[in-house]
Amino acid sequence: MSGPRGELPILPVGTQVVTTGDLHGEAGGVRVPRGALGTVLKSPTDATHAYWVRLVDGAELALRRHQLATLARTQDRDLVPQLGGRALFERVILRVVIGSRAYGLAHEDSDTDRRGVFLPPAELHWSLFGVPEQIDDEAAQESYWELQKFCLLGLKANPNVLECLWSPLVEHATPLGRELLALRGAFLSRLVFQTYSGYVASQFRKIEADWRQRGEPKWKHVMHLLRLLQAGVEVLRTGEVPVDVGALREALLAVRRGEVAWADAEAWRQRLHTEFAAAAASTALPERPDYERVDAFLRRARRLALQPELP
Repeated sequence: MSGPRGELPILPVGTQVVTTGDLHGEAGGVRVPRGALGTVLKSPTDATHAYWVRLVDGAELALRRHQLATLARTQDRDLVPQLGGRALFERVILRVVIGSRAYGLAHEDSDTDRRGVFLPPAELHWSLFGVPEQIDDEAAQESYWELQKFCLLGLKANPNVLECLWSPLVEHATPLGRELLALRGAFLSRLVFQTYSGYVASQFRKIEADWRQRGEPKWKHVMHLLRLLQAGVEVLRTGEVPVDVGALREALLAVRRGEVAWADAEAWRQRLHTEFAAAAASTALPERPDYERVDAFLRRARRLALQPELP
């Protein structure tokens, strides 16, 4: 998820982070030193609110986005002597555009969000430094998953990963990246119903609570949840992941502009949940994704990573 132009992207729950500066207590002393490691327990829905972070010592505290950097990005900087700065970004095998520009919901101020996959050199897996699960260029709104992490998320029907595999806006793909795109059907299963519908239902409960407190929900978030639910229905019906919203564009943009009453948005959601359940009952998708094909691909990619050239 990304914020308005110029804002850093929202970090998802589970992201490993480090503090970017010393945090001082009420008495003026350093309460948490710069570089302290933690994990995001709760993410805000926009850049005006704080993250809830658990540090490795068990302490939990609220931190603003500018007080955090992703561990993956920090590790990449630490690899400068070994890999030459942005070397991991040079190992990207697939880069696509996702977000509003891929959905067909962009306006003149929309960011261009890029996501993709990188294949680290084989020797890095054996080093003291290890391999980060994700690398980020926050200023450029770019994030890339390590190949194994990407595959694991995709097998769990993670919507962000599946949208990468089906994005109509592919900017870069090596031969191995094109093989990954050709493999995309192996990631699909009936887990889509559980993952998509469960996430939307939990987020709507949070939005409804916020609406009761503030008198108005975050309409952009409502729009994207309805879009995601509709996409899930189509995945189960067709075996393809729709990214561009097509004919739903104007109806979704009306939600974003706050032109749809909350009761109507909630009714739309309920209708989609009903359609989703019906699609789940009749889908031709398998119960489980094709773990064996994806595993074979990953093993082969790891062997190719021994070569000096990026496959």
